[in-house]
Amino acid sequence: MTAEGRMAAGRDAVARRDPRRVRRLLEAIGRTSANQRDLPWTIMEVCGGQTHTLLRSGILDLLPQAVRLVHGPGCPVCVTPVEVLDQAVALAGRPEVTLCSFGDMLRVPGSHGDLLRARAAGGDVRIVYSPLDAVRIAAAEPHREVVFFAVGFETTAPATALAALEARRLGVRNFSLLVAHVRVPPALEALLAEPDCRIRGFLAAGHVCTVMGTAEYEAVVARHRVPIVVTGFEPEDLLEGILLVVRQLAAGRALLENQYARAVRSAGNAAAQAAMATVYAPCDRAWRGLGVLPASGLGLRPEWQDLDASRRFPPSTSAPAESGLCRAGEVLRGRLRPDHCPAFGSACTPNSPLGAPMVSSEGACAAWFRWRRTEVGPCP
Repeated sequence: MTAEGRMAAGRDAVARRDPRRVRRLLEAIGRTSANQRDLPWTIMEVCGGQTHTLLRSGILDLLPQAVRLVHGPGCPVCVTPVEVLDQAVALAGRPEVTLCSFGDMLRVPGSHGDLLRARAAGGDVRIVYSPLDAVRIAAAEPHREVVFFAVGFETTAPATALAALEARRLGVRNFSLLVAHVRVPPALEALLAEPDCRIRGFLAAGHVCTVMGTAEYEAVVARHRVPIVVTGFEPEDLLEGILLVVRQLAAGRALLENQYARAVRSAGNAAAQAAMATVYAPCDRAWRGLGVLPASGLGLRPEWQDLDASRRFPPSTSAPAESGLCRAGEVLRGRLRPDHCPAFGSACTPNSPLGAPMVSSEGACAAWFRWRRTEVGPCP
């Protein structure tokens, strides 16, 4: 499809929602960014779901050249480091272990294969839709050691905490957690601390803020003087979020704004936060592409260490190995657009992924492969 055809298709896809509002938002973005200094303005969205919406709806084709969107570390599957994936695969190979996981994790490559191959080799790997499903499996099969592979941002961490609480309430002793939960604000801090950072504003993930509220983001704004807009997931949400960031940049302001007020309250979800505070404490955690970030993870508190699968089944000391062709780390930092990776679409495809961003349903590479295999505008 030609560039003109893509723009027409994108405009039609977005405008099906509310054509007048979409037109007004696009025109306002164009007017606000026109003839400004220090252009182009680079804005990062921090949610893989938002990345897919931006590409699926054609918004990237419709924005003025003065405004560039880059994709951040907003896919929890993608930022899970190889050493944790290797540990999960090793657990799946133990004859006494049943490894429970969300489906997204099964095809993420580790050093020596993935969970799907471990299951094909005879490992007891089961897809679940909630951590509580894993607790029920453990209760029903007391002769098995059931491990739930707990991956995700603050959005899914409360459900894992509830599973821990339920396992203890029921006295289920053959249940444990391989915890790889991560927190978004420290990742933003790490990106902004890079000496050549070009990010001028963020679209923050609305679902994370639904749980955690907005206070942590206010602190990031105050320290780094960068606008952050909490944004929803519909095309109109994203366009409005972009407009709010652009207006702040044009006015020389740096504020936290909440575009997703229909779901996000400043205090967040108190019940979810209480469950998390009971089970977890912040800990240093390795991120793919970002390295070890202080206090960026959620680890089990000392009184919950009996549920720590890493203690029950100490991991091997072999060094993790990643594909030399995969540049997922640069993609996750917004330094490389997925289709500019030499392996994109050739050595790395959804059927044969070299890295997590190509196989996860929220991965930026998967989004580009599905919605935009051809050139769209200049490389950020």
